[in-house]
Amino acid sequence: MVGIRETRRLPYSAEQMFDLVADVGRYREFLPWVIATRVRANSDTEMVADMVVGFKSLRETFTSRVKKDRPREIAVHYVDGPLSDLDNVWTFRPIDEHSCEIDFCVDFEFRNKVFQALAGQYFDRAFRKMVEAFEARAHALYGNSNSSAQIVA
Repeated sequence: MVGIRETRRLPYSAEQMFDLVADVGRYREFLPWVIATRVRANSDTEMVADMVVGFKSLRETFTSRVKKDRPREIAVHYVDGPLSDLDNVWTFRPIDEHSCEIDFCVDFEFRNKVFQALAGQYFDRAFRKMVEAFEARAHALYGNSNSSAQIVA
């Protein structure tokens, strides 16, 4: 499996970041490669959603079950699509009432070994672009702060 993990300190509350990540229905507004989303079911603790991603003429649909533990964690489990597996977890830890540390990890595996090898070459760059898109969305929704995002080693 290919995997990556990143931890960042952000000038937004854990609740704000949780709400932003949990708002799957709006991903197409700010996430690169997301063409459409459809939330099939949604409650305070669980969601089932489809996401259509694409690049040029390639399009794929993924279905995921999302477990929500507000404001601490969002865990996404792969249900159906072109992969053999996909899991990602967002963890939100408050630093104070106006900032938090987020930890995001994702692991995936393609059914096709050629795609798996290609994805490994480009995944890091795509992952960073997605994380930046979430940060930009937080800035657009919640405004600027005196502190900036920091990558935590």
